[in-house]
Amino acid sequence: MITQEQLKDVLERADALARYLDIDRKKIEFEEEDLRTQAPDFWEDPERARAQMKVVGELKKWLDGYKEVRNAADELQLSLEFFRDEMLTEEEVDAAYAHAMEAIESLELKNMLRQEEDPMDAVLKINSGAGGTEAQDWAQMLMRMYMRWAEKGGYKVTVVDILEGDEAGIKSVTMQIENNTNSTSGGDYAYGYLKSENGVHRLVRVSPYNAQGKRMTSFASVFVSPLVDDTIEVYVDPARVSWDTFRSSGAGGQNVNKVETGVRLRYMYQDPDTGEEEEILIANTESRKQQQNRENAMRLLKSQLYDRAMKKRMEAQAAIEASKLKIEWGSQIRSYVFDDKRVKDHRTNFETHNVDAVMDGKLDGFIKAYLMEFNKKE
Repeated sequence: MITQEQLKDVLERADALARYLDIDRKKIEFEEEDLRTQAPDFWEDPERARAQMKVVGELKKWLDGYKEVRNAADELQLSLEFFRDEMLTEEEVDAAYAHAMEAIESLELKNMLRQEEDPMDAVLKINSGAGGTEAQDWAQMLMRMYMRWAEKGGYKVTVVDILEGDEAGIKSVTMQIENNTNSTSGGDYAYGYLKSENGVHRLVRVSPYNAQGKRMTSFASVFVSPLVDDTIEVYVDPARVSWDTFRSSGAGGQNVNKVETGVRLRYMYQDPDTGEEEEILIANTESRKQQQNRENAMRLLKSQLYDRAMKKRMEAQAAIEASKLKIEWGSQIRSYVFDDKRVKDHRTNFETHNVDAVMDGKLDGFIKAYLMEFNKKE
């Protein structure tokens, strides 16, 4: 049964969110922006119309999110009064408290996402480390973990390219995690949430691939970047682009292993500060049509170039970015120790003993701890 202090905490946090989010101003903005969509010639310029609808949609999500918080807080207060009049049970009051806390924490978490790139879709790439089959199995486990997180959160997941392991697991995979533009709750800010996953992930377990049943350590690196759309201008020097094609591998489809639908884009990136050159290699086998794969590969290249430019702008925040950008073996951001039933994030010290839930996509605790630490240092 909740206490008066817990009720007070819920009401205070709901009031604080109204101030932080400037809900009164957002209501006025929403009415003004929504009014523009009712002009008779609104859809004569489709691109401008879509941009305007996006603005209206974003404002509506904030207002709907706060409305849910306010209603949940008021219902909790009412539930406690009904309990005193013996009209509700303790279990019903506790359920109302859980609902209010979930709504508040969800909106508080979103409020931490203030960077320009946070609302964007995300590109997530996983590479297995040294260690053969064990490391490749670990990379596939991480792939499943992020897919489960995305499915639960209402995001769309597309596997852009995947390289299968020699015996089991995967060597690498590239996935697009896209926002659900039709949803009023959840399925948004894909990059903002997933940027906390950037780094090396370490697994410690008794390996099923080791005949002696030894405890083994494996690594996999996770790279997350914002997925740019048509509204983001990124310059690609055509003179530095080259293409080659290959036959897609895998089961199913008439074109598989028969037609060269897979594309490989090579781009000679030159660092604008140092002049150093580096080849960016992107493979795409998502579609059975080569042209679609070319278009998506170019979109992924622009995302990487945007990501690099973004990180350069953030170099002033070196203390914050150091932990996020360091992708070296031995500098893991998180450890998953299966036999001790423990998952610990080394940047925030957030820890849980529910390993199964984490591997099934329950990552919100880690994400919130990271965003709180990030914002605090910022």
